[in-house]
Amino acid sequence: MKYIDRRAFVRAGLAISTVGTLAARSDTGHRLSRAVTARPLSSATRSYALNAVESQVDLGGPEVNTWAYNGVVPGREIRVRKGDVIKAKLVNRLPTETTVHWHGVPVPNDMDGAPGVTQDPVEPGDVFVYRFAAEVPGTYWFHPHVGVQQDRGLYAPLIIEDPDEPAPYDEEWVVVLDDWIDGVKTTPDEVLAALRSGSGHGAAATQPGHDNLLLRDAHSPLLRGHAGDVNYPHYLINGRVATAPRTFTAKPGQRVRIRFINAGGDTAFRVAIGGHRMRVTHTDGFPVEPVETEALLIGMAERYDVLVTLEDGVFPLVALAEGKNATALALIRTSTGQAPPPDVRPKELDGLLIGYDRLTPTPDALLPRKNPDVEHHLVLSGTMEKYDWGINGETYDPEQGYAIREGQRVRLLFTNKTKMWHPMHVHGHTFQTNETGPRKDTVNVLPGQTVTCDFDADNPGRWMLHCHNVYHSESGMMTLLTY
Repeated sequence: MKYIDRRAFVRAGLAISTVGTLAARSDTGHRLSRAVTARPLSSATRSYALNAVESQVDLGGPEVNTWAYNGVVPGREIRVRKGDVIKAKLVNRLPTETTVHWHGVPVPNDMDGAPGVTQDPVEPGDVFVYRFAAEVPGTYWFHPHVGVQQDRGLYAPLIIEDPDEPAPYDEEWVVVLDDWIDGVKTTPDEVLAALRSGSGHGAAATQPGHDNLLLRDAHSPLLRGHAGDVNYPHYLINGRVATAPRTFTAKPGQRVRIRFINAGGDTAFRVAIGGHRMRVTHTDGFPVEPVETEALLIGMAERYDVLVTLEDGVFPLVALAEGKNATALALIRTSTGQAPPPDVRPKELDGLLIGYDRLTPTPDALLPRKNPDVEHHLVLSGTMEKYDWGINGETYDPEQGYAIREGQRVRLLFTNKTKMWHPMHVHGHTFQTNETGPRKDTVNVLPGQTVTCDFDADNPGRWMLHCHNVYHSESGMMTLLTY
């Protein structure tokens, strides 16, 4: 049976109680599979307070009223070592319910932050404590999973360091990309209402007093069609607009590890550094055989780690909002000199750009070859005009999901029959793309494309699977995997 009713699932007694989840290691220290146990490997507990609050935030000139963790955008980074236990106390000071989802981290099912699926949402004034072992090194992030809250300021990096990993670099820089509309005469909830209003993309959709919320014509050959839905007034790097960029200071000749995180709601970013090439080493936390590129295309929720050897001068790090004709900017400074203008577009943006087909996982990130025990064909469906996004022609129903069994090798086949690209994310697991491609938790599926994603069912529970365009998932392009 490929499709299972949750009520039948529960009646059959297949629902499980959640226990701690740990990573078994390969000889090189990177996770290959997980084993279920009740105890973490490390007794080192790192405690954090996440106060979700309404805040006035300065984006480098524009001041906006938004929601943020501890009042800052991005939220303060959580950085731990592999084996540490994260204890994060969420205090909800918002006017509505919320949760925290630990994106890409293989947490126990009851720590996943999926409201109505893995936990009850945290009501205003209430507290919820997330606790889990950080057993898989990599670049991650966290954000809410209620409505379109992620398109406000509620997001922050989560870095899990591996003390045994070689460190062939001198400095490190976490770069968080974002598209911003909250507090600029509108909110993400009003944007969603406009998208659902039936105004379509043939004309500028409006709400009373809120003009031009939606894009008229945003197309990208790289994305094989329509690039996005939302007309964002600002694009940010580490919480700043291009006219007031963050500056990373280093010395000429130093090698820097840059961890890119796309926290956007509706935007793929094409990223390049003027005068430099990047050496890609990881995607979604997992290592790949190093490969050089001039530019990267990063979909929502994807992460890339790169190494860059810095030249002498002042250089722009530019994130082009793909198909939207706007950029975000940060600066790299290794000596005195004049900064480039806010609208700079280095030639590297149009240079060599590698795709998934050029990324080869390292041996410890490659799943052992095995025929799938079960396949689920997931057709991405819907239209921009009706805004009826779904999977296999159906919108999200928390009472239903796709059944798998513990220990199975599972194959998901995503086929995109829409005219828009979709970054598809699976909770609680990572997958091998196209059998031997990079190990990931979020994969861009372009119009007309089929992508296979293989994983081992080694973390039992009820797990969300959805498009990480926050407006698509909230409109129905989401389902569950259950075991």
